[in-house]
Amino acid sequence: MTSDKNAISGVSLEKSSDKPKVEDIVTVSVKFSVTGALREAFTEKNWEKAYNNHDNTFKLRYGVKLHTSGLRKKEIGKPLDTYKKAALFWTRNPKLTQMGEKKVWIQISKNFEPFIPNSQSEAQQLFLDFDEKIQFNASELGVGKHKIGAEVYVSWFKHDYTEPFDETTHSKEIEIEVTK
Repeated sequence: MTSDKNAISGVSLEKSSDKPKVEDIVTVSVKFSVTGALREAFTEKNWEKAYNNHDNTFKLRYGVKLHTSGLRKKEIGKPLDTYKKAALFWTRNPKLTQMGEKKVWIQISKNFEPFIPNSQSEAQQLFLDFDEKIQFNASELGVGKHKIGAEVYVSWFKHDYTEPFDETTHSKEIEIEVTK
């Protein structure tokens, strides 16, 4: 392993429109990634080892809150608090495992929707890269210019190939101008 630390990186916000009207619904996309030791250790070799040690599921909790800036930060929209789950399983499908004689593969679920990736890098992307959309009414902000930021947290418990992690970080603010 080249890195022994984990981090939340690349937190960015993208707004659906620059000047929404008061009656519009605004969508803000919050993008971020988990980098470091877990991303490097999230490999087929370690899945096999973890499976053999009966460490078959990995639950990664994360959340996003949007807020206005200033002295009195006001939460806007509905905060997101959810998780992704990785489950290791034994398979005979030769298209899935790249390591030949190894037969352990991974299924990643988000919001109870399972997905089986075709490669290790796709599994890392599905599990450790995030793009969450949060909607709110422009009327929550009111007419005028507003700066909006996001608070992002990610956590998980100790597993066979990684240490526990619990971190919160903030994004750079973006400006939205609400018009009549």
